[in-house]
Amino acid sequence: MFLIECPYCGERDQREFTYGGEAHIARPERPEALSDAAWADYVFMRTNTKGLFAERWVHSAGCGKWFNALRDTASDRFLAVYRVGESPPEVDWEPLATPSGEPAIGSGNDATKVEPSEPSKPGEPGEPSGSSGSRKPRGGNVPGRGKSAGENSP
Repeated sequence: MFLIECPYCGERDQREFTYGGEAHIARPERPEALSDAAWADYVFMRTNTKGLFAERWVHSAGCGKWFNALRDTASDRFLAVYRVGESPPEVDWEPLATPSGEPAIGSGNDATKVEPSEPSKPGEPGEPSGSSGSRKPRGGNVPGRGKSAGENSP
């Protein structure tokens, strides 16, 4: 559960609100003049931004009024709310360090990534002829490497 601030009623539980899609989408002035492709573009295509995004919300279980919000879609954090017809406010926002917000270290498959070691000369012991170097696994400091399953538990 998290709280959403209605600009008319104040903070309320998220269950009182209904998402209304991307904000600031202008309806075509003459929809009958649009081609099917242009109408489909208006109806279905949205920016689907990861990060700072202007959205429409309605306080469906409260005052019933529509409003806009600036939300970080990577963290679900609401940064500002404002009434329909107002311009989006300036917000102090920095994107998360990685695309999906996980920590930069230990966030994925570091144990399977490999990087070249120091190049060796072809024909050295242990190197097949014509080899330009061996490859060694990366991520020597990855938590849990080299330990049995029960050794990492607190």
